[in-house]
Amino acid sequence: MSELKTDAFWMPFTPNRSFKSAPRLVESAEGIYLTEKGSGRQIIDATAGLWCSNAGHCRTEIADAIHQQAKKLDYSSIFNFGHELGFEYAERLVKHTPDGLNHVFFGNSGSEAVESALKVALQYQRARGKGTKTMFIGREKGYHGVNFGGISVGGIAPNYQSFGQPLKSNHLRHTLDIERNAFSKGLPEHGVELAEDLERLVAFHGADQIAAVIIEPFAGAGGVILPPKGYLKRIREICDKHDLLLILDEVITGWGRTGSAFASVEWDVTPDMMTSAKGITNATVPLGAVFVQDEIYKTVMDAAPEGGVEFYHGYTYSAHPVACAAGMATLDIYEREGLLTRAGGDIGRHWEQALHSLADLDQVIDVRNYGLVGAIELRAPENLKGRFGGKVSAMAWEAGVMARGIGDALCMSPPLIIEEHQIDEVVQKLRGVIKDL
Repeated sequence: MSELKTDAFWMPFTPNRSFKSAPRLVESAEGIYLTEKGSGRQIIDATAGLWCSNAGHCRTEIADAIHQQAKKLDYSSIFNFGHELGFEYAERLVKHTPDGLNHVFFGNSGSEAVESALKVALQYQRARGKGTKTMFIGREKGYHGVNFGGISVGGIAPNYQSFGQPLKSNHLRHTLDIERNAFSKGLPEHGVELAEDLERLVAFHGADQIAAVIIEPFAGAGGVILPPKGYLKRIREICDKHDLLLILDEVITGWGRTGSAFASVEWDVTPDMMTSAKGITNATVPLGAVFVQDEIYKTVMDAAPEGGVEFYHGYTYSAHPVACAAGMATLDIYEREGLLTRAGGDIGRHWEQALHSLADLDQVIDVRNYGLVGAIELRAPENLKGRFGGKVSAMAWEAGVMARGIGDALCMSPPLIIEEHQIDEVVQKLRGVIKDL
């Protein structure tokens, strides 16, 4: 076989020159395992792809559904036309959402879901006669995709420093507090008072200027930062007090990651809108969605003239029939195998116990976990602070585990089908890697 040519492909979120000098290539996948090209080594995918292959890789039922749908209806315009599957899928999805979020707007990714939610918020405020409410409040270390709206409300500096933050926005303080909350099991005890930062921003900008607050229930790409007990409920209360919409970005936290279908259900905080992607189709075909509260939908509909387009927004591939078929098959698996609640049971408790067994290592300064997500914060040498996780992630790969390096942490979100012995293997391998640092 001829040597792989890597020049044409400009890879995302990757140091291209370094990677192409020594590529790490995946050839195939099954269940929780990836197969490395060339060596044939089995790598445990402790990240579920990128927080998204929740039911494990290469599920036959999903592949068959994609195949059959592509043979029957591969594509049809969704502008002024429709197909039954899109409507059936939407009806089925909202059976899993928090009460009142009964409308779905489809896109193709988490980034597009966020852009759509921000636009819905602006349209809603204008439709109800509050057109001055055009600002958004995000949060430091928050990730909301890479389009211009998403990087405006996002709080990860490298994602916006080259491009600016063109949407009017400000940011809450993040909630990572290792000094007070190190080695918390589940939600940390300290930090509910950080929600009061929203009161400061409302006082500074004025509630009449703010359209919505958008945050992740727990920050994913920011380093698996869990909300302190009571924090999300307090954010909801402040939003209600000042007439602000609350958008929860559940692209990472949705579809069983915390032990409920959504983190908002798990922690009993109902948003006005909620974004979703990734696990919604088990990552097999790109699809994103915004779930919208009834009153928002009704207000936007009622404000438009009869026969007119109510919302001038959409994508060529919204409700793509093949993506909808993949999503329906994914829901079949989630429901049949009880995966949406599995992380809240024995497997989640085993994950917690196994991760925290690493606390005895001098190089480990914090372990964070909830459901089937976790992070191991490492003591970084001075010359690698803020970048140590990436180095250790590469070492973990060589040891047979895919874990994501973020800052100085190893972050993981394994497929929801993982078993106890596989968790033990992950932790055993990581123990060896960390001891060798």
